[in-house]
Formats: sequence, C-alpha cells, structure tokens
Amino acid sequence: MSAKREDNPEIDLLTVFSRIGHFFEWINTLLFKMIRFFVKNAIVVVVLVVVGVVVGKYLQKSNNSYDQKIIVVPNFKSTEYLYSKIDLLGSKIALQDTLFLKSIGIQNPLQIASISVEPIVNVNDLINEKDKEFQLLNLMEANEGLKSIVKDTTLRKYYNFHSIKINTNGVVSSKNMIDPILNFLNKSSYYDAFKKINLQNIQNQIKIKEATIIQIDGILNQFSVATSQSANQKLVYYNENIDLDKVIKTKDSISDQIGLLKLKLYSADKIIKESGMVLNTKKYKSIQGKLIYLLPLVLVGLFIFINFFISFYKKQSVKAQEI
Repeated sequence: MSAKREDNPEIDLLTVFSRIGHFFEWINTLLFKMIRFFVKNAIVVVVLVVVGVVVGKYLQKSNNSYDQKIIVVPNFKSTEYLYSKIDLLGSKIALQDTLFLKSIGIQNPLQIASISVEPIVNVNDLINEKDKEFQLLNLMEANEGLKSIVKDTTLRKYYNFHSIKINTNGVVSSKNMIDPILNFLNKSSYYDAFKKINLQNIQNQIKIKEATIIQIDGILNQFSVATSQSANQKLVYYNENIDLDKVIKTKDSISDQIGLLKLKLYSADKIIKESGMVLNTKKYKSIQGKLIYLLPLVLVGLFIFINFFISFYKKQSVKAQEI
C-alpha cells in the first residue's frame, strides 16, 4: 500500500480535496439548517428579542445608583484631618446613624450608600517641595518603584488635590447633601484660628508689597521728570546713577508676587476648599450598561440550546430503541 501511495501521489491529493469538499458541504448544510431554524421559529425569536430589550431597559432604569465627586484642596496641612473626617462620616453612614447625619444638615441620610476620599496622584506634587527629590529617590529604593510610592498612604499629605466620592441611591442636590458635608469638613476651632491668622498674614503681605509698588512708581515718576529737565545738573547726576532696568524688573517681580498672594488668599478662605464637583453620574456595574444587548442574546441562545437538546434527545432515543 505504501508503495502505491509513493508511486501515485495524485491519490493523496484527491483524498485531501475530497475531504475539503465534504467540509464545505457540511458547512453549507449547517448554514441551511440554521436559516431554516430561524425561518421556522421567526415569531418566537422576534418575541424573545423584544422581551430581552424591554427587560434590559427596565433593569437599567431600575438601577438607582449615582456617583457624586467633589475635588477638594486641604489647606493649612489639613490632609490627615480631611481623611479622619471622611472616615467618621463613613462609619456613621455604615451604622445608619441618621440622627448624627441629620444634625450636620443632611436631609435624607439613608440616601447615602458610602463615602470615601483618595488623593489625585500627581508625581510633581512630590517633587516640587523642598528636598523632595532626595526623599523621592530614597522612597523609590525602599518601595521598589514609583507605583508603590504613589499609592503609599503616608504620602497623601503631599498631594494638592483630593477626590471625595459619594455613592447615593437616587439624584441629590448640592444644597441638600454636598453643602452640609463640606460645611461639616470645614468645622474646626483649631484650623479656623489658623485660617484667620494665615489670611491676615497674606493681607499684610499684599499691603506691604502694594506700598512698595507705590514707592517704585514715585521713583519712576521722579526719573521721568528728571529726563524732561536735562538742563538741571543735579537731576542729570541722579539720572546717571539710577539703575532703571533693575527698578522696573523689581516692580514686575513684586507685581507677580502680589498676584500669587491674591490667588493664595482666594484659595485659603476655607480649611477644605472645593475646586470642582460632578454630581449625579449614573453608576452602572460592568454588565448593567449592556443588559439591553445581552438579554436578547441570552434568551435566543437559551431557546436554541433547548431545541438542540430536544432534537438530540429524540435522535438518541430512536437509536436506543433500534439496538
């Protein structure tokens, strides 16, 4: 037999092409059976698809979970204070302590499912402070990489921005829920006193620098008068000995400092300063947002499987009776 195959390789090729032909014939038969099945059960399939879409939409609408997100900046090194306050609120929510939650102004405490806070990771916040470059290198060596560092809770005090996340059952308003929580976070006799002193210091710095600007403007005005009266020898001497460029640069520098101080004054008016919020974002679990597509497929697939199982069982029953 082996000799024949070696002498007639055409036989092997014919066998291969024959098998390929049988495979495509099987594919055509299977495709025809599938088309015939869907044509025969078209009404049932359409009904199942419609039912799946309707049920999927209903389940999506019945989902009443929403996310609230508040971006805050803890001033006066109050990051740990912020986290401890959020932990307190979280424990009160878990215990459903409605008396406490209502006492801080939340009108519907049972609407809150959970609350948490986490830093908005920005590596620049770790590096921008004094000597942070050296500390960062040491931490990278100790924690085996930057990913471990940015997740380290001991470093959260170095991040400027933090995200408060609140999960609620239903839509909420800023007045009824968010504002009371922010007011609660900003109640501290210690930090209030610190805030007043800090604000006064900033205002004093602004006044001093503005007075310096006035003095510089006076010098520049005198110089302007001096140049217009060049016949006066004393004024010419004054003109030759003043470093005008340095004076103008000093004024520009002080003006920039005043601008930064005013921004600092604005951002330091609260212990926990909110910088933005996004409210009432619909929360879906990974599968909930796809139910409208998945349910029809599941129902039709289940219908096909049941029909296949019944057909298979009948064929095997006939074979069993023939034996």
